[in-house]
Amino acid sequence: MIVSISGKLLRVGEESVTLAVPPFEYEVLVGDYTRRQLQPKHGQETRLETLHFIDGNAAQGGRLTPRLIGFLTEPERQFFELFCSVDGVGTKKALRAMVRPVKELATMIEQQDTKGLSALPGVGPATSERIIAKLRRKMPRFALMVDREQVGEQPDLPKAVVTDTFDALLALGHGDSDARSLIDEALAGGKQFKDSESLLTAIYQKRLGTK
Repeated sequence: MIVSISGKLLRVGEESVTLAVPPFEYEVLVGDYTRRQLQPKHGQETRLETLHFIDGNAAQGGRLTPRLIGFLTEPERQFFELFCSVDGVGTKKALRAMVRPVKELATMIEQQDTKGLSALPGVGPATSERIIAKLRRKMPRFALMVDREQVGEQPDLPKAVVTDTFDALLALGHGDSDARSLIDEALAGGKQFKDSESLLTAIYQKRLGTK
């Protein structure tokens, strides 16, 4: 089982990228959102979390081909595996649907946004209903994912800082969506946060209009 791969990014195609891991070159399938994130990294050393699967149907006499699917982070891979578990989705359909950040997809599922899900490539109204029914209660941790653009100069921000702050805001009486919005706004400033206390302080300073 190949769970990650690191190498020089040689090519970025429409549905896959190629990594040089001497003496080999590996083709890795990627969703459209991941592809767009990787385009500026052409020629750079790149690491992808991967999911290894066999493509094809032996029962119908077809050829079985090993494939790799690549993700920028481990939570994105975990989300993808859950997405694939829904009846009528599967690996290929799930990959086509990955045109937006996992955080946005998770939020749509959690908020039961059937219209938004139905607009994803390959996902119609019936499939979106099944996705929501099976995954809605499993989405909160993915909906709290920190966007790379939000984090700015703090790429190593511990996930626990975000989740602990979210739990604290809920305890203080904020709703789910309000708590997420407050966290997103604080992180958008690019300031460093070593713990949930400092993040909470920044959130309430912003609400009070102080520096």
